[in-house]
Amino acid sequence: MNGGTAPSAAAAAATPPHRRLPDFLQSVNLKYVKLGYHYLITHLLTLMLLPLMAVILLEAGRTDPDDLRQLWLHLQYNLVSVLVLSAVLVFGATVYVLTRPRPVYLVDFACYKPPAHLQVRFEEFMRHSKLCGFSEDALEFQRKILERSGLSEETYVPEAMHALPPQPTMANARAEAETVMFGALDNLFKATGVKPKDVGVLVVNCSLFNPTPSLSAMIVNKYKLRGNIRSFNLGGMGCSAGVIAIDLARDMLQVHRNTYAVVVSTENITQNWYFGNRKSMLIPNCLFRVGGAAVLLSNRGADRRRAKYSLKHVVRTHKGADDKAFNCVYQEQDGEGKTGVSLSKDLMAIAGGALKTNITTLGPLVLPVSEQLLFFATLVVKKLFNAKVKPYIPDFKLAFEHFCIHAGGRAVIDELEKNLQLSPAHVEASRMTLHRFGNTSSSSIWYELAYMEAKGRVRRGHRIWQIAFGSGFKCNSAVWHALRNVKPSPNSPWDDCIDRYPVELVDGIPTHKAQQ
Repeated sequence: MNGGTAPSAAAAAATPPHRRLPDFLQSVNLKYVKLGYHYLITHLLTLMLLPLMAVILLEAGRTDPDDLRQLWLHLQYNLVSVLVLSAVLVFGATVYVLTRPRPVYLVDFACYKPPAHLQVRFEEFMRHSKLCGFSEDALEFQRKILERSGLSEETYVPEAMHALPPQPTMANARAEAETVMFGALDNLFKATGVKPKDVGVLVVNCSLFNPTPSLSAMIVNKYKLRGNIRSFNLGGMGCSAGVIAIDLARDMLQVHRNTYAVVVSTENITQNWYFGNRKSMLIPNCLFRVGGAAVLLSNRGADRRRAKYSLKHVVRTHKGADDKAFNCVYQEQDGEGKTGVSLSKDLMAIAGGALKTNITTLGPLVLPVSEQLLFFATLVVKKLFNAKVKPYIPDFKLAFEHFCIHAGGRAVIDELEKNLQLSPAHVEASRMTLHRFGNTSSSSIWYELAYMEAKGRVRRGHRIWQIAFGSGFKCNSAVWHALRNVKPSPNSPWDDCIDRYPVELVDGIPTHKAQQ
């Protein structure tokens, strides 16, 4: 009965050990094979041109000087043709220069760091929640979320949430917005030396707090910006709105010459704390924290020398046509009339689908030809032969040196690390930002970039991929190219703590606590 399997088992056992490679060596060999393939395809054109250039040089060396003299005489007698050809070339070059997109430079950016007295420890969080009248079931749910959230006990909540009872008034919400936005902008203007009057475009995004006058008007009033400034206020667009704001500013810089654009990304906690007991609406209380960032963009050629990055691509994906995607992050009232943001159980699956659509568009713009060929070949085999072939996941590590994944929560970072086949080092900035500052919404990708700068990891020529997800449902990407070896900006939010990071986490808990 076992005659069919015994010989093969015996043969395997009889195989000399030195003829079989250990698993880790097989994986190393596969890695180097793929790396060799990548370099071959990347430099294929160069390798093909070298023999052609050698032939041309050999033929040029054999050319008789009389032949060159005859060619010169021929061109002299066809002066009209030469002039027409020259005119066409000049015209084409002029059209190209006038119509090509203007480069957009990121001169600098600043992240707001709240004062230490706004830090909230888990014990204090739970004590305040209990005094606010949450049910025992809701309190236990929040405790479990906090412990496994990946957040430290140094994140910040606004002044109004430290009060007992909490004071989520309009005045306090305005005070929070002003403190965060003006704090980031003060640092930005001081670091760059740019005068507020020189700013020609202003874009502000804040999803859940949209007073009248608007947040952008508050900035215009505070810094006395010029009367013809192009100002925009984006609301209700979720955690991915920071990339949308960058895209809008880039479009404005294509139209308006020789100017600066300022982008301010923030979220407001004061009036958006949920005081009910529905579990799906309690999660934002445990994750969202105070934060904001201000970014200075320029289309002035003179700013290239001092700019940190140039903007290469922005790719936006909107899945709002699908009802599940539209409703997966939804602001509503619970049965008791208490307002909050509900997170669907389908959120991660929807985010994965949005990411797939986004990278399908982004891939051809950034991936090397070697990866595009592998992806295309897998697709052809699957379509033509109806084969059960796993879809090939392009290796985005060949396209980017750094990844800024929106620090929306542990699950978001884990999912992208798995789907994009990234290493722990690639998601370190995202995990540490979540740990130190919590989910600061649309500004989290800037705290992550500040972390990389503080570690001294961003070098000239490096490529950075910022990925953000938001309600709607949206997945947006921005690609930056480092123009120099980047040093951290003055007053970086990591100044006083970068030496403590990275911390090792087990299930979202620092190892020293997990072992207790």
